[in-house]
Amino acid sequence: MYTPSLFVEDRLEVLHSFIREHSFAIVVTCGPDGPEATHVPVVLHADIGPKGTLRCHFARPNKHWQAIASSPGVLVIFSGPHHYITPSWYPSKQEHGKVVPTWNYVTVHARGRAKIFEEQQQLIEHVRALTEHNERWFERQWSVEDAPKDYVEAMSKGIVGIEISIDSIEGKCKLSQNRPKADQAGVIAGLTQLNTPESLQMAELVGGRGLT
Repeated sequence: MYTPSLFVEDRLEVLHSFIREHSFAIVVTCGPDGPEATHVPVVLHADIGPKGTLRCHFARPNKHWQAIASSPGVLVIFSGPHHYITPSWYPSKQEHGKVVPTWNYVTVHARGRAKIFEEQQQLIEHVRALTEHNERWFERQWSVEDAPKDYVEAMSKGIVGIEISIDSIEGKCKLSQNRPKADQAGVIAGLTQLNTPESLQMAELVGGRGLT
């Protein structure tokens, strides 16, 4: 990922926090037939390995898991807030006109070696961890135990687990850091005036100049 120094985020705890909050990812591989990608929810196990371990699962009919089994190098992309930035928000547009549109965004890329797991109890434990992570926001939380045991066991036969040991991880926060302070203030004001959930979230990030 091309990341100018102004946009680099390399604090592991911050990158891990981002993954937890934006855990729906794209798992990308490149094999003999070219690139392939699968969109899946992912669970981070920060305590496994020096940079953490990711676990997810594919539907068994999805042949992408077979490609991973034979060629285990993977890239996992986590995408966060993003927004179009119009140069009309820059005071420098009025000063000299040497401005162009851009796009602000936040993303994390994790690379590692993947291995397949298919043992039923391990798959159920993975689904339990995945469910607990995503149900944490609800007052009444669904758990794996809420479904009949034989049903859960039958459903587990339809998935294949993927475990990815993170070898490298990098974050990019492109949040107008390369613009003069007056232009940054203009971006925040413009995004705030739009008053959409996406624009307000980006305005907050630009104001804070990155992830915390």
